[in-house]
Amino acid sequence: MTMITGITGTPGTGKTSASALIGGVLDLNELIRGEGLYLGIDEERDSLIADMDAVYDRVCEIARGGGGNLVLEGHLSHHVSDSAIVLRLAPDELERRLMARGYSGAKISENALAEAIDVILVEAVEWCDRVYEIDTTGKTVGEVADAILEILDAIDRGIEIDGYEPGSVDWLESEASCLVNFDYGR
Repeated sequence: MTMITGITGTPGTGKTSASALIGGVLDLNELIRGEGLYLGIDEERDSLIADMDAVYDRVCEIARGGGGNLVLEGHLSHHVSDSAIVLRLAPDELERRLMARGYSGAKISENALAEAIDVILVEAVEWCDRVYEIDTTGKTVGEVADAILEILDAIDRGIEIDGYEPGSVDWLESEASCLVNFDYGR
């Protein structure tokens, strides 16, 4: 049976960079864009509205035809995966990365808040059989890729691995939390 594993996390946590080092990872956002697996465009967020039923069907089709385990990368990948590796990043660092990418202030605030309150982690725990969590704060892309490879190896071998339990990262009590300076009156 083919196992589908999603490398997921809030935009800016390092998914694409680490996946590029690993190789052989399917870019879910590119699949959605390239194959028209979306319902429209969310103008306010400047993003596509994915047709998750179509995405799921297509990912399953790719997995069946691949002959091995499939690894996906993208902030929606946990919605179509058996296992999820959730990348986390301190909200203050996430804000800096998203600013450098030219994200709007509203999009930066939305993503930093989502990271601070564990939105993607909670979704992954709800959707996936197994969830792993990696704090990418202060780590090089190579270190993050190595941690992902360690988890993928454990998944392939069907063994448990310690040190990546979901819920091990908590930004709410941290000085790194965007909530310290969050503008609630926007």
